Parts: sequence; structure tokens; C-alpha cells
Amino acid sequence: MASLSGSSRAIVISEKDVDLRPSSGDNRLFVLMIGEGSSAAGGRGGGFGERKVTAVLCFQRNGGVWSRPFKTDEVKTGDFEVPYYVTRVPFTMADGTESMGYGVVDPDLVSDMSNKSGIANSA
Repeated sequence: MASLSGSSRAIVISEKDVDLRPSSGDNRLFVLMIGEGSSAAGGRGGGFGERKVTAVLCFQRNGGVWSRPFKTDEVKTGDFEVPYYVTRVPFTMADGTESMGYGVVDPDLVSDMSNKSGIANSA
């Protein structure tokens, strides 16, 4: 899950609250990597002016094991858009510390993204 703590802009769309601790339950989340550029602050709230998705990754936790069933790059990101209702949300990291990031908890949106990526809709 280095994508959540790296220098690139990332937006997380998750079925449930983002909790990466080993004791957390099953979850599926999509990480939308957002383009960096001169217009990245572009006057939009939260510093996300440029909302071009450059990569999409899906992470899924089943039975305590994380996997990455889907990854694409900029060439294939046309079906994925940043939701307009993205806010700052807490992420609980694997070591129990809390980090703030941009995202939304929306099971219906995760289901829609799962369909677009061709993966089954059960986390």
C-alpha cells in the first residue's frame, strides 16, 4: 500500500473504512493516482485541481490476505473518474497509526469500479 504514503497524489475509494491492520476485516479499495502538473492545484478545493486519473490500482483483502486483482495505467483509465465528493478521510495504517488522505467510503462506487475493471463484486 505504498501508494497511500508516497509523493504522488492518490484518492482512495473504499467499501469500508480504510484499516490496514492485520486484525481488520475484508475490504476492497481502489486507488486512483492523479496526474501531477503545473495545473495540479488549479483552483479546486483540497488542492486537487487537475483530476486526470493516470493509474488505477485495486487492492482487496479476503481472509486476512491482501491482493491486487487489478492495475492499469494512463492508457486504460478513461472509465475511471474522480468522484466530486472526495474529502479528507482517516486511514489506519498496518502499524495502527492514523494518516489522513483523500478518499471516500462508498460501497456502490466500489461495485461500479469493480464492474469496470472486470473483477467479481465480493470483497
